[in-house]
Amino acid sequence: MNLSVPIISAALGLLVLLFGRRLFWLCVAAVGFAAGFEVAPHFIHEPSPVLSLSIGLVFGFIGALLALFLQKVAIAIAGFLAGGKLATAVAAAFFIAATSYFGIIFLVGGIVGALLLLMLFDWALIVVSSVVGAYLIEHTIVLPPAGSTILFIALAAIGIVVQAALFRGARPV
Repeated sequence: MNLSVPIISAALGLLVLLFGRRLFWLCVAAVGFAAGFEVAPHFIHEPSPVLSLSIGLVFGFIGALLALFLQKVAIAIAGFLAGGKLATAVAAAFFIAATSYFGIIFLVGGIVGALLLLMLFDWALIVVSSVVGAYLIEHTIVLPPAGSTILFIALAAIGIVVQAALFRGARPV
């Protein structure tokens, strides 16, 4: 069971990293999956891997359904979750007391992420899906902090370049 979670996370991460804009519903589902995994410890103290996986899958399923049936709502929710996650990750990296303000940081980052994703949908989706995909992959590999940061940045950059090339190639001339 413990090995299957990183494999699922890495496989979802790779798909979202390279094809997040085209597979919008999968990107939203992956954001929901990652968010569910992240918020599980905030709901239940030290959840089991099965419970964390279940919460992640439920959030992912809800995200996929929203993406298929309520695209604008799903865009806003995906932007909110990704923005909140990114804001808390940045705050945790640069501020010692970031955990004390988790809710506020997540809320502000979430609002900014939702607004950006709604206004600049295609490009924001490329960037957000690349960051989410990079996070899902990087999170499964055990490296020292500097190595994790370098891997995360490299993966996000690769995802942005690949998706931007696919996006430009898909446009009619």
